[in-house]
Amino acid sequence: MKVAYWPGCVSRGFTPELHGAMAAVAPLLDIDLIELDRASCCGAGVIAEHNQELADTLNARTFALAQQTDGALMMNICSTCQGAQSECQERLDANAVYREHINATISSEGLHYEQGVTNKNLLWLLVEDIGLDTVRQKVKRPLTNLRVGPFYGCYIIRPAARIGIDADHPRHTYLEQLIDALGGTVIDYAGSHKCCGFPIITMNKTASLKQAGRHLGDAVDADADCLVTPCPLCHLNLDLQQPLAAAAVGRELGMPVLHLPQLLGLALGLEPKELGLGRHIVKPRSVIDWSQSVVAAAAA
Repeated sequence: MKVAYWPGCVSRGFTPELHGAMAAVAPLLDIDLIELDRASCCGAGVIAEHNQELADTLNARTFALAQQTDGALMMNICSTCQGAQSECQERLDANAVYREHINATISSEGLHYEQGVTNKNLLWLLVEDIGLDTVRQKVKRPLTNLRVGPFYGCYIIRPAARIGIDADHPRHTYLEQLIDALGGTVIDYAGSHKCCGFPIITMNKTASLKQAGRHLGDAVDADADCLVTPCPLCHLNLDLQQPLAAAAVGRELGMPVLHLPQLLGLALGLEPKELGLGRHIVKPRSVIDWSQSVVAAAAA
């Protein structure tokens, strides 16, 4: 499957292991990535608060770049990008006059956004386009006995109508479905669908860290071995800031947090080093014995 691929800013900056893991996983899933290397930051919702037209212009430009490729759709690996771009696309598609106003700005680059581009997070693509049965067939190292807590973050599950959650698309359950398809054990805990705290870290760092610490502590109390998230900004607050979060809530945490492509890669037979697991602040190897008790031997 060929897709116009928007990796986002964070996966190429603060979390390069995510970008690398996606590149390693894609061919194993028969995904052909057409990287939109000229695309701009989505604005992460922040730019729109100050200048909505600028945010919409940036994202219309990215959509137009995707439409110039022969990809079946546009794919991202960042929940925050999904949410911010979905909001912008909702405005662009609802107002033809406004859309053409935005198109006039990007026309100098030979770009023009046509209404209705399909933009999906990797998680949605796996469930809705590739299919979980196909994913199961590709698993070479089932995540046997691995207790995985899903962490969605904000932007990929709310508001439900904009994100396309309905009876036919229960996207707020896709992480659980995928963990199960990879052979892991889904852990239910209180913070799985809550905000990680990243959006307020520059305004109230203490509150942000306490928020992250509570979610991590809930996962620890539920006996999770690790968390998995489709959002690199959540990963920053839950992994990079975890030592500070532990101090903020006054308890030890030590909870590994994996990017979605990393969890996929382990199940598809890739080694931890290939997936950049050594780059994490909380090293998964320090908590989980990947070679024996958790991950079964790769199929011959």
